[in-house]
Amino acid sequence: MVTQLPASVSRYLETQRPMLIGGEWLGSVTSGWKPTVNPADGKVIGEYAVAGEAEVNQAVVAAREAFDNGNWGEVTPAQRAKLLWRVADLIEAQGEELASLETLDGGKLLSGVRNGEIPSAAESFRYYAGWCTKMEGRTPQISIPGMKFHAYTQREPIGVVAQIVPWNGPLVMAAWKLAPALATGCTCILKPAEQTSMSTLLLGELFEQAGIPSGVVNIVTGDGKTGNTLVQHPGVDKIAFTGSTATARKILVEASGNLKKVSLELGGKSPVIVFADADLEQAIAGAAEAIFNNAGQVCVAGSRLLVERSVFEQVVDGVSKIAKSLKLGSGFDPKSQMGPLISEEHRNHVHSLVESGIRDGAEVLSGGKLCDGEGYFYEPTVLASVRSEMAVVQEEIFGPVVTAMPFDDPDEVAALANDTPYGLAGSIWTRDVSKAHHMAARIRAGLLWINCHGIPDMAVPFGGFKQSGWERENGWEGLEKYTELKSVLTLL
Repeated sequence: MVTQLPASVSRYLETQRPMLIGGEWLGSVTSGWKPTVNPADGKVIGEYAVAGEAEVNQAVVAAREAFDNGNWGEVTPAQRAKLLWRVADLIEAQGEELASLETLDGGKLLSGVRNGEIPSAAESFRYYAGWCTKMEGRTPQISIPGMKFHAYTQREPIGVVAQIVPWNGPLVMAAWKLAPALATGCTCILKPAEQTSMSTLLLGELFEQAGIPSGVVNIVTGDGKTGNTLVQHPGVDKIAFTGSTATARKILVEASGNLKKVSLELGGKSPVIVFADADLEQAIAGAAEAIFNNAGQVCVAGSRLLVERSVFEQVVDGVSKIAKSLKLGSGFDPKSQMGPLISEEHRNHVHSLVESGIRDGAEVLSGGKLCDGEGYFYEPTVLASVRSEMAVVQEEIFGPVVTAMPFDDPDEVAALANDTPYGLAGSIWTRDVSKAHHMAARIRAGLLWINCHGIPDMAVPFGGFKQSGWERENGWEGLEKYTELKSVLTLL
């Protein structure tokens, strides 16, 4: 039911969408075009160009030229700030078109994109616009006997950055990566996920409208081979990747040729820890939102529910009732509360993990089945009677599936929370502030929420421990990773 699709979006999708390379919109010479599908009904909504080796090389050359010899380096920090602010204004001005493309391409609820991801993407550019004029160095004190020096450090842009973003948050992830890189003075080659390229390509038009010079932002679309070519390219100085841990391992091998800098924002298996003294009504609603938002296709999804034994049945019952009540449907239907998974292949993967859990003894309290009809919908699923060694507890499912386990004391729940290869995020639900902070200190994760889950802010660093990634997005840390630190000593 795509009744709210703006006419401008329909026109946009009528023609094949080319790539943005060096200020020109180009098709592919060798690799042709690839269809993109609406996961709510499985139907093709448009086509985009697939970059081959020639197009990737052309994009790298354009970005290198813009960095080394173009006028981007001559743009003052204050001017960069104005340009980034202009991009934010344009995102908001075309918010309805961007939101519709996100819903069509990725299956997201339109209301969630309108009210969450569009403002978040705009805020990313405004936040880093403010940092453009605040990148400062230091003046260290030198202690070499008999010699006097004036010494200082300064931050410089790292150079040409290849940025690869996932399908579960294409517009926001693009903004999170492009805004800090541009604020430092880097030039960028952005590769969106092959499932969700359309909103990012429209974002490319907004960069042109904002007055970003040619070659500073290049957008190459394509498949995994496109990404591999980009990662291996010797003209790229840094890779910034958000996606699966398995893909990250391949990137580390492929990027080793010229020892590129690499930053990785990877998967998670985030615990939602509910103590008996929590506001249980709030915790139940929060735990359900943590796993069923965007059909669980969120890197910080609260996929492990750990509940103090005395209230275990009450909490798990409450989450199961919410799961059974959710209305699944197209993101354009205002009555829909959960959309589809991104593809049939991904839905089959989610189901295979659920089935493995059932074979291992998990009890299905709700869901656990493929939905009939068109689209790639999967029932919101709650599994109990699980054990830590089960694949369904250890592996990132990336779907609307939560495993529930009871605990008896803080030592036990801390051990359970840390008992996966991941350490991205988690939440703690209790009325006891002291207990909350003691538990937060024991959880090995990059971001923890207390009495809420999954709320981001541009000022708060985001990233994980263990196999959940390297370095951080957002805040000063998200800017710093796009810089090199230079030290200068002058003999007086």
